[in-house]
Amino acid sequence: MDRENLRKKVDLAFLSAFYGGMLTENQRRVLSLHCEEDLSLGEIAEEVGISRQAVHETLSRASARLTEMEASLGVAERFRRMESGLEKALQALRNKEYTIAEQTLSDLLSTYVEDTNGI
Repeated sequence: MDRENLRKKVDLAFLSAFYGGMLTENQRRVLSLHCEEDLSLGEIAEEVGISRQAVHETLSRASARLTEMEASLGVAERFRRMESGLEKALQALRNKEYTIAEQTLSDLLSTYVEDTNGI
């Protein structure tokens, strides 16, 4: 599998962790088999009992729904920003760069407050 396809699968699985509950049971199952089990369209079709074309269409609809939810809500991106900021703060603390750690945590807190006030 090439890097681009792998990246797409990882991104879909990541979005599914946040928004998978918004998909149908069939979409979740097909997406899981595709992203987590790394099955081909033909293997998924056999497993689920639908055609390869139906698997492709289900994956396309699920992907579009996940992307739409992220574009509207941005939960996954906020999670990534928080995770990155916490890693930066932790590294600064390990390096005894307390001013950087404090500023990073302050920035994260401000972002969190802004995000929660906008909800």
